[in-house]
Amino acid sequence: MLLLLGLAQAAAAATAPAQTGVTSYPAAYFASLQTANASEMLGRIPGYSFDPGDSSRGFEGSAGNVLINGHRPASKTDSLDEILKRMPAGLVERIDIIRGGAPGIDMQGKTVLANVIRSQGAKTRLLVAVAQTHSGDGRTLGAARFEGSGSLGDKTWEFGTFWGRGLNAGAGRGPAMVIPAGGGPRTLSFVKSEGDGQALFGSGSVESPLVGGTLKVNGRISWDKYKYDEDNTITAPLRGIKTDDEVQVQKDREIGASYNRAFGAKTSLDVVTLRQTHDIDYAAIFAAGGATQDFRNNRATSETIGRAVVKYRFTDRLSGEVGAETAYNKLDSRSRFSIDATAVRLPAANVGVEERRSELFVKGAWRPTDPWTFDAGLRYETSTITSRGDVVLVKTLRFLKPRLAATWAPTAATQVRLRVEREVGQLNFNDFVASADLTNASGVTAGNPDLNPQQAWVAEAAVEQRFWGSGSITLTARHARLSDVVDRGPVFGATGVFDRPTNIGSGTKDDLGVTVTVPFERFGLKGLVVKGDVTRHWTDVTDPTTGRKREISGQKPVDWNASFIYDLPARNFSWGADVYGSFRQTYYRFNLVDTTKYDSYVRPFAEWRATPDITLRFELPNVTGREVRRTTYIYPGPRSLGGAPDVEDRNLAGPRLYYFRIRKTLGG
Repeated sequence: MLLLLGLAQAAAAATAPAQTGVTSYPAAYFASLQTANASEMLGRIPGYSFDPGDSSRGFEGSAGNVLINGHRPASKTDSLDEILKRMPAGLVERIDIIRGGAPGIDMQGKTVLANVIRSQGAKTRLLVAVAQTHSGDGRTLGAARFEGSGSLGDKTWEFGTFWGRGLNAGAGRGPAMVIPAGGGPRTLSFVKSEGDGQALFGSGSVESPLVGGTLKVNGRISWDKYKYDEDNTITAPLRGIKTDDEVQVQKDREIGASYNRAFGAKTSLDVVTLRQTHDIDYAAIFAAGGATQDFRNNRATSETIGRAVVKYRFTDRLSGEVGAETAYNKLDSRSRFSIDATAVRLPAANVGVEERRSELFVKGAWRPTDPWTFDAGLRYETSTITSRGDVVLVKTLRFLKPRLAATWAPTAATQVRLRVEREVGQLNFNDFVASADLTNASGVTAGNPDLNPQQAWVAEAAVEQRFWGSGSITLTARHARLSDVVDRGPVFGATGVFDRPTNIGSGTKDDLGVTVTVPFERFGLKGLVVKGDVTRHWTDVTDPTTGRKREISGQKPVDWNASFIYDLPARNFSWGADVYGSFRQTYYRFNLVDTTKYDSYVRPFAEWRATPDITLRFELPNVTGREVRRTTYIYPGPRSLGGAPDVEDRNLAGPRLYYFRIRKTLGG
């Protein structure tokens, strides 16, 4: 009965404001759902899919689809999901879901956005959680989390610390073979691989009134070590062994600040400044048949961002904003590769890159009538990239990026969203430097600082229908015309031909997706909710090696996920399962085609609130023992020259896992 009451209250909240593009979910909606924090609350909202943003450089283009009290957190290394997990459900007054746009809200380029409204007067609250994961191959992985939040007078604070060990579910054990092109004897072997690591981080923030506004300062420091070991034991035609050992250590630091101030009822100012650094040390040693390959890479990157936005609300139906952002990015990378202690020269092995980028933008939201909302923006970006070392260049890029989105809500439960936008991707500094995959024929990949960002004209249409109070189904279609597609191509160096990232010209990308949330209370299953999404992708580009049409490297043709959760509030118990769907990814190199197929990953779980402040959770990650099959077609030279390929095939099964966590809260 409590669940039905919560759903009825949510439906009432959703119906009235739906035609304005904003649907509010008050705290009462979540009261019987046993959610512990804002992250779990967002996962229960129908028709909403969480987008954490990405790690692209800059602040504007890396946004997720969540605001907190109308503002983005001034952090990039502290993930949006981590910030939401540290926000107790008791501190959330409501969550507004904004579809299409609304006056006074910066949509961050998203068509659906969540605005988490925190309640005032935060009490001191602490959380302690410990977890243990047991792997079917005998490994034991522990984790611990300690976090808290509260207030001191008119100041609020929060912190979070974490230590834990995890593993790579894509590694495992299984058979492998190589089928030679000439029809000779097959090489048979058995692979044992495992990847695991440990991470440690600490973060914190303080928010305080300042000069008529609010200043928030946040910081984060983290350390992460990952190692991968593989033994490939050859059983036929001749016995032997191939080994691969990889270690990567990453250190991140970040400090950021945001200042928000209102000047009267219509004008406000937002200022953000941010500084982050990343240091990575990577080493890989591959040994086979008495020969040894050794690859090392050390890189240091940094980013400094400044951003200011002035917002003005002309009327309750019309608002606008104007702003500017500047960023300075720096990369220093050193790579070394040797075979049997003899150095092999790599293209773009040692490079230093600097990027100075600025962006001006103007945005506006207009709701001429209740059913209609328009959200528009125009951004102008200019950047200068300077490279030194093995590749010396200076290049300046300029892009104009318009955007127009329209939303029509003919009824309280139906909404149609349209969007046209020119999107410009961010260059990935990882593409600028050499990398290695020594266990596979792709071997060492050269770096390429002389890249242009991928651009696209995108047209999108979505129709959302809500039903049964908390049910929702959304159909989305998207078409993109691409230019300067970033994919793979050959580069000819002094010591041979290498694969590298490169611009391969124009192309297209089409997506068709369905997202659905179905509550089952009207069928007598109170508390049962099923969510799922499936997207079909079509891409088309011209292969730079063969000149033939193909899909974009790494693109998944089909992406799907599903989950269900069954809440039993009378027993303080919930259970369910998450299913991460099977998929395929193919990468095209100048001399090989590499395809990996992943089976579905299934994770059943059960959670019991033993007392109001103690929660126990049990999971069975990878209960189906997901298999990963990798097939590589290795050609004797560039694929354009023809010739039958060798075929390398491996089929690995990851370990089943057993996970247990106990979480205790203290205070409010």
